[in-house]
Amino acid sequence: MTDRPTYADAGELARDAYNHLWMHFTRMSAYEKSDVPVIVGGEGPYIYDARGKRYLDGLAGLFVVQVGHGRTELAEAAYQQAKELAFFPLWSYAHPKAIELADRLAGLAPGDLNSVFFTTGGAEAVESAWKVARSYFKQLGKPTKHKVISRSIAYHGTTMGALSLTGIPAAKVDFEPLVPSAIKVPNANFYRAPEHGDDPVKFGQWAADQIALAIEMEGPETVAAVFLEPVQNSGGCFPPPPGYFQRVREICDEHDVLLVSDEVICAFGRLGEYFGATKHGYQPDIVTCAKGMTSGYSPIGAMIASDRIMEPFRHGEKMFAHGFTFGGHPVSAAVALANLDIIEREDILGHVRRNEGAFRATLERLYDLPIVGDVRGDGYFYGIELVKDKATKQTFTDAESERLLRGFLSGALFEAGLYCRADDRGDPVVQLSPPLICDQSHFDEMERILREVLTEAWTRL
Repeated sequence: MTDRPTYADAGELARDAYNHLWMHFTRMSAYEKSDVPVIVGGEGPYIYDARGKRYLDGLAGLFVVQVGHGRTELAEAAYQQAKELAFFPLWSYAHPKAIELADRLAGLAPGDLNSVFFTTGGAEAVESAWKVARSYFKQLGKPTKHKVISRSIAYHGTTMGALSLTGIPAAKVDFEPLVPSAIKVPNANFYRAPEHGDDPVKFGQWAADQIALAIEMEGPETVAAVFLEPVQNSGGCFPPPPGYFQRVREICDEHDVLLVSDEVICAFGRLGEYFGATKHGYQPDIVTCAKGMTSGYSPIGAMIASDRIMEPFRHGEKMFAHGFTFGGHPVSAAVALANLDIIEREDILGHVRRNEGAFRATLERLYDLPIVGDVRGDGYFYGIELVKDKATKQTFTDAESERLLRGFLSGALFEAGLYCRADDRGDPVVQLSPPLICDQSHFDEMERILREVLTEAWTRL
């Protein structure tokens, strides 16, 4: 489709990208003999490349663009704020947009999460949460409580602390040794939990109890926090089993351990609520968030802490000795406020809740394909696990996964007009996380493209 202007220098742009742009998480060798895809525009749930071709954005950029592309209201908010005050730091000073946004986030966050520490992205928010957990317990005279627990295959960011929390061994090998004292426990992948049969409640109890065992093994006096996503992203969208988070909350309370809800992806409507903790009925001590706060129109992130966490830092000479130059940037804060206005005015959360069942049902049509083993997720956040044998759930070898995902699926899905993620951090999956404005017509388009490409993939195998 070419209903957008093309760039006469599209080939030159692609060559310059290969020669000078160091792309993130990218095998640069992949573009030695092929052009780098160059995305130049977007409108609603669609993006356009430099040659004018249109693609359905099935990943919302990177789990980010909640209200869709091309919202001039958000661009205008950035412009107006930049004219008034383009920058000022939050180091012992404040500015109106950061104050207003902090107040608004405190009103939306569950329970008494009333103190908002701004960052510029998700990894910084996670890093800040680990640091504040350590600092908090030192203020209370418990300096040995510094360890953290997270789940296997979970992704929490790329800074050295956040990467230590991350449970993906291959992502860490080039950067070790990392920050010590980050312990891993099993994740909530019910599809790969045969020992619990068809009982998700029993599995959830078992998975939560692994956190208790880890705390007891390390010694409760040494553990500061547990970091969990409401729906784990890496590995392919693992939703929590019934009762899982309620049991985790009990465990944390029993051992005086903070529960951190990492909502960098799940917040701001992805699951049909402002925060995933609200969706799944648990009260965290800290929430980390970023991506969807501005729908990606300007970078921002935040750590939102409970009154309990903030209390020791309100007195005497104590302070949280941590910060970022661009944390709570005036322009980003203004965009975030405008984005929250759109989410409220257009009832984006209600739209997700009304349509999440249809999204799931549309993706579940793919179960008739022999390569589709599991369809799982929540809200507008789904993973499709690919298998060699549905009856036995046999997965692919590393070499087969390489050929399947990078050798075919990633390129074929994009060429067919769907931008999404073919991933093997864990077992091979295709992930879908579209803009929250999508409706049945977009679900059908995703299913059609997936069906065509996955059918061809199976034929090739």
